[in-house]
Amino acid sequence: MRDNLLIQDNVIDAAHRSGVGKFVFLGSSCIYPKFAPQPIKEEYLLTGPLEATNEWYAVAKIAGLKMCQAYRIEFGFNAISLMPTNLYGPGDNFNLFSAHVLPALIRRCHEAKERGDQHLTVWGTGTPRREFLHVDDLADAVVFALENYDSDQFINVGCGEDITIRELAELVRSAVGYNGHLIFDSTKPDGTPRKLLDVSRISALGWRPRITLKMGIERTYAWYRENVAEARL
Repeated sequence: MRDNLLIQDNVIDAAHRSGVGKFVFLGSSCIYPKFAPQPIKEEYLLTGPLEATNEWYAVAKIAGLKMCQAYRIEFGFNAISLMPTNLYGPGDNFNLFSAHVLPALIRRCHEAKERGDQHLTVWGTGTPRREFLHVDDLADAVVFALENYDSDQFINVGCGEDITIRELAELVRSAVGYNGHLIFDSTKPDGTPRKLLDVSRISALGWRPRITLKMGIERTYAWYRENVAEARL
C-alpha cells in the first residue's frame, strides 16, 4: 500500500508541476466491491466491501484516481483514469509464489508437460469467472483514450466477456500441449465469485480489443518458451 501510494502520488504531482499536457492513470478492477453486481459499472465504486485479500492495493488505486480528479478540479490538470481488467501477455510474472492465475497456469502446465505428470492440481472449484485482456490491447486502449477521451470520470477497459477458471485452465492446457488431467482442489479458496467489467463507455467511444483470449494465450506461451530461464526467476 505504501509503495503504491508513494509512487502514484509523486508521479501525478510531478506530472502536474512539470506541465504534462495529458496524464493517464491506470487503476485496477480490484477497486470494485467483492460482490458488485455484474457486469461491473463504473458507478459501483465504493458501494460495498472490497475483496479482503487485496483491499490495501485497491485502496491505493482508489486514492490515485481520486487524486487525479482532485488535481483536475483544483489545478485544471488534464488527467484521465482507466480501470483495466485482469491483464496478461509477454513479460508477465511467472513466479509461482506471486504470479496471477493465467501466467501461473502456463508455467505449471509447461513444467507438468516437461516432467510427464499425469495430472495437475488447480486451486479452487474452477467455477469463479474472470475476464482477461492482453497487454497489447491495453496499450492500444491507452493511446485511444489519450486521443479520444477527456473527463474526470474514470472508465473501464476490458473485453466484456468472461470465462470460468476451469475453462481458462483447459485453454492453457491446450495451448501448452499438456495431455494430463486437471484436478480442482475445492479445499482451496476461490476468491471473488465473478469479476466482469461493463465496458459500454469505452465501446461507445469506438474502442474494441483485437486479440482473442485463445490467440493471446498462445502468443504468451510462445514468449514463455523463448524466455523460460528469465521467466522462471
